[in-house]
Amino acid sequence: QVPLVESGGGLVQPGDSLRLSCTASSSVSSIYYMAWFRQAPGKEREYVAGTNWLGAGTIIAYSVRDRFSVSRDPAKQNTLHLQMNSLKPEDTAVYFCAAKRGSTDWQGVYDYWGQGTQVTVAS
Repeated sequence: QVPLVESGGGLVQPGDSLRLSCTASSSVSSIYYMAWFRQAPGKEREYVAGTNWLGAGTIIAYSVRDRFSVSRDPAKQNTLHLQMNSLKPEDTAVYFCAAKRGSTDWQGVYDYWGQGTQVTVAS
């Protein structure tokens, strides 16, 4: 069973908005922190945004903080959303959801990963 499942990716035009969702399966337990990463072609994977299990302690990468926001679903604590506005071609990447147990530190090793969802921004 895949621990984390992402959805919501696709092809959009510059300036458009997109909302990604990540849902943790029942096999995932004791999540303290959930986050989004992305990896563009030929580049290393980078942290985008995340929040702790209370939906607080949000950390967003400087490069996107004026356009992206992250939230936990108040009705479903195992669901994480990434709202992306004013998308740019440089936002094109595979976006991965990740979760960690036992720590609310956004840095360090994550215990669970999704398979990723492609986001392509092109005119």
